[in-house]
Amino acid sequence: MIAFFEALFNPSMPFVRNALVAGLLSSVLFGILGTVVTVKRIAGLAGAISHAVLGGIGMALYLSATNILPNLPPIAGAIVFAVLAALIIGIVSMKARQREDTVINAIWAIGMSIGVLFMAKTPGYTDPSSYLFGNILLISTRDLALLGILDVVVVLLVWRFYPQLEATSFDNEFAQVKGLSTNAVFLILLIVTAIAVVLLQTFVGIVMVIAMLTLPAGTAGFSAKNMIGMMVLAWLYSSLFSVGGLVAGWNFDLPVGAMVVVLAGAVFLSFSFFRLLKTRRKKSLQPPEQSPGEANA
Repeated sequence: MIAFFEALFNPSMPFVRNALVAGLLSSVLFGILGTVVTVKRIAGLAGAISHAVLGGIGMALYLSATNILPNLPPIAGAIVFAVLAALIIGIVSMKARQREDTVINAIWAIGMSIGVLFMAKTPGYTDPSSYLFGNILLISTRDLALLGILDVVVVLLVWRFYPQLEATSFDNEFAQVKGLSTNAVFLILLIVTAIAVVLLQTFVGIVMVIAMLTLPAGTAGFSAKNMIGMMVLAWLYSSLFSVGGLVAGWNFDLPVGAMVVVLAGAVFLSFSFFRLLKTRRKKSLQPPEQSPGEANA
């Protein structure tokens, strides 16, 4: 613990401070978007988008290295692929429910495969694992600025359209009867989630983004009374997991992203276990049901 705080205030180690700020900024997105993803039960869609991002990253690296599009940043290709994947999955989900799973799995596999193929042909050595698992200690000031901007945008959107978001999340058919454009809300949600995934993959990596979009929100769901409460709790849990994982990863010389997810998973499983025990205890305290014959006697 002491070693981490010494590094945090060391002027020669700005990357540690950047990592801490990145964790806190990311927690806002994990809390808000994670709640919506969990409540709407679209974790599979978010997972497909997060993995399709690798295709855009690989293509951008190839185009930049071969001077076809010099200095093209990987994040540009990632955003394009993420938004395209979100639109394709969203449209298919709305128009052809029976083929939704097939399209989700196809986007998931094709996106990753395209990324691996382009990386294989990119001059020099490109390690896909750096994008799959991330490294928060390498986050830049530009990444922090983008995360901050996206935080503001997401908070403003939720504040402005919270009633519509809540209605479409819990009862889509009722929202349609009330005249809400549920399809538009759904597509906007997927696009915002896709862009967030691109930025968040720098923190915990593509593979682990989906875990942090579901575990803090899932933990918050055990005690939250409404959707806004769940968002706030998920944000707080995400902040605790992010800071705790960063401190533990630094002190024990372990990958920070993996530590964050392990910590979040351990807390979620603990909450689930205690909820199960509580439920069983309540059932054991209830008197046994009597048969009609016993009641008449």
